[in-house]
Amino acid sequence: MDRLAAFEIYVRVVDTGSFSAAARHFNIGQPAVSKAVAQLEEWLGVKLLLRSTRALTPTEAGQNFYARAKRAVEESGEAVLAARGTAAGLTGRLRVSAAVCFARLHVVPRLPEFLTQHPDLEIDLVLDDRNIDLIEEGIDLALRMGDLADSNMTARRIGVARRRVLATAAYFAKHGTPSTPADLIGHRAVVYTRDLEGGEDWTFRKETVEQSIKLQSRVKISATEGLRAAVFSDLGLAVASEWAFSPELKSGAVVAVMDDWKLPTIALSALYPTGRMASSKARQFAAFVEGCLATEFAPALLSA
Repeated sequence: MDRLAAFEIYVRVVDTGSFSAAARHFNIGQPAVSKAVAQLEEWLGVKLLLRSTRALTPTEAGQNFYARAKRAVEESGEAVLAARGTAAGLTGRLRVSAAVCFARLHVVPRLPEFLTQHPDLEIDLVLDDRNIDLIEEGIDLALRMGDLADSNMTARRIGVARRRVLATAAYFAKHGTPSTPADLIGHRAVVYTRDLEGGEDWTFRKETVEQSIKLQSRVKISATEGLRAAVFSDLGLAVASEWAFSPELKSGAVVAVMDDWKLPTIALSALYPTGRMASSKARQFAAFVEGCLATEFAPALLSA
């Protein structure tokens, strides 16, 4: 069997977790799929898949081979498109990992525009606030915020947002509006525990002045959606990325205060699995998200 065809079959088997599903996709018999995988294992001299009555699981070698085989298949497809003069039209499947709230507010609403530009492209959004393993989950592109502790990544910064002190107008009407960091000590706060740069402890800067404070909090939340719900319920004010509350900041449902005091910004990075070049569709999707954020937030950041 043609080696590239065998690569395609193996990638489809891993993606679907099934010999029969791969056979249906290529319109061939299941024995042909099993034979292609067996020939790959014989050629490579390693076991690629662990087979049981309930599942197919790639071995460590199989997972490493999957990442590179998938890239080879993608590059061959891109080479064909380029030769035909249609490289601008993306095809196939793109798996993107992103945080739940960020994707809901800033990615999903813009998907129709991107999909209209690329009618032959399919997108799988893997939404999880945890930093998942890109290779293990077969991710082509991850959108991650904050510091990147994992060195096994190829990353490019594509956006930056302000952190702001915010709450509902009703909360401020009842508890008063803080104007300095010291004023925050008398306020109730909702703390986002996954914000490793701050959490309860924040350092504010205004020109040459620097003040550090510890928020007084009885409620700590590990998910941005929960943080939003807590703020909307007037449980307290929060220090949060403006990305997390952009619709409500625009509508006035949530109010930001103390904008003359600066907090550390938060970055959004496009991450790709190390060991291969990012595919054209992953790069173009990252650029698309970058453009969306620049359009929506750049003026505010320039004036900050």
